[in-house]
Amino acid sequence: MSGLPSSARAAAVSLLAGALGGAAVLAGQAVAARNRRYAQPELGLALRATVGRAGAPPVRLVLLGDSSALGVGVDRLGDTIGGQLAELLAEGSAGRLVHLSSVGVSGSRSTDLATQVARALLGERPDVAVVLIGANDATSLRRPAEAAAYLGAAVHRLRQAGVEVVVGTCPDLGAVRAIAPPLRHVVGWVGRRVGRAQTSAVLDAGGTVVDLAAETGPVFRADAGTFCHDGYHPSADGYRVWAHALLPAVAAAAAVAQRR
Repeated sequence: MSGLPSSARAAAVSLLAGALGGAAVLAGQAVAARNRRYAQPELGLALRATVGRAGAPPVRLVLLGDSSALGVGVDRLGDTIGGQLAELLAEGSAGRLVHLSSVGVSGSRSTDLATQVARALLGERPDVAVVLIGANDATSLRRPAEAAAYLGAAVHRLRQAGVEVVVGTCPDLGAVRAIAPPLRHVVGWVGRRVGRAQTSAVLDAGGTVVDLAAETGPVFRADAGTFCHDGYHPSADGYRVWAHALLPAVAAAAAVAQRR
């Protein structure tokens, strides 16, 4: 750098200092985000339940994925994403029963889906599988294409078993309150890349995609009440927003399954 004019050297030093300072800020925010106290799974929540009244043939609905598939952030089955989806399906189907189960595991990434698929296919085959995954792939900065490949393989395996599959892609991580900007913006950008890769992989595998970031992100950005106390996991209201976004695809999948 000694051959540069003094003004250029000063500019270069300034840029380097800015880059180092920015990296330090991001690193500090990452440490703070990791050490934050987050909501934990409610061990008392039933992973299996029956919702609705006897009438039309029942729908067997299974959820796979991360903490979202368990409803982390709420303490009542009726407030979880699965519980709310089951209620909406039952209400819209003239007395239909919905047999709900979840094999999701909090903290899961797409690499964990193979084990969950195996568990979902034990016993009576589900009619519809709803997969909620991607946030942990994004926050761990996993390569989007790699994460999407594992998701695509899971969807393919479920479809080969005759299960209709609906995937809610990576939600809008740029909306979370638990991560401060500018790290929030970085994670949000990675999440969008993960979501795009997921969409391609799921469609190729024969599944249906619901873009949760596009369809529900603006609501989560505008309303802090869509998050639970930790500012990361959805609240009952947040899960309700997701359930209504997923419902048309899930209802259509259930109709297809019952025509077989």
